[in-house]
Amino acid sequence: MIQILGETLPYAITIAISPVPIIATILMLMSPRPKPLGLGFLLGWVVGICVATGVFTLLAGVIPEPGETTGPQPIAGTLQLLFGVALLFMALKQWRSRPAPGVEPELPKWMAAIDTMKPPAAIGLGFLLAAVNPKNLLVAAAAGMAFGRADLGTEQVVGAVAIFTVIAALSVLLPVLLYLVAPAKAAVVLDNVRTWLTANNATIMMVVLLVLGTQLLGKGLGSF
Repeated sequence: MIQILGETLPYAITIAISPVPIIATILMLMSPRPKPLGLGFLLGWVVGICVATGVFTLLAGVIPEPGETTGPQPIAGTLQLLFGVALLFMALKQWRSRPAPGVEPELPKWMAAIDTMKPPAAIGLGFLLAAVNPKNLLVAAAAGMAFGRADLGTEQVVGAVAIFTVIAALSVLLPVLLYLVAPAKAAVVLDNVRTWLTANNATIMMVVLLVLGTQLLGKGLGSF
């Protein structure tokens, strides 16, 4: 299980460092209802990651391959190639959408409604950003394929998916924990983090998607 966790660690980190959900978490923690919104968003985020990864793990486990586990796997390889190309396309899109020097980056318009958001909406938003967002869905699919094709027992796969989910959720979990432990200190720290992430959102995701997309292309080519 350690080997498959090491293989999928870049996928978990890619989900974890996504600037948009981190910024959304911080805005919720700075809203009039920080605890219910922050905890609700965290719940939806964790469930979304777990569901998306789990679904693709199950699907990958039933993909038929003509060869043995250690031999050529053209179907899995083709899917990895498609995921890699899609992530490279997203990296290009992030690069082209980066703001010009001195221009304030634009955030999603739904963030303006966070102050009036209710906990159920925060849960739903966390789930959608984790499980339906195209970038996260592709990364979760790649991780799920790795889990589903691994030569592991059911309990080990479940444990690996659970650990993967925790790692991927750390960037939302840690701000919430910081606020619960030290709300006054958290307000200053999180606001600085939000400002930096807002300014560097496109660059961060461009680099991460480029690296991960290239990695998936290499794995896909090696599967034939």
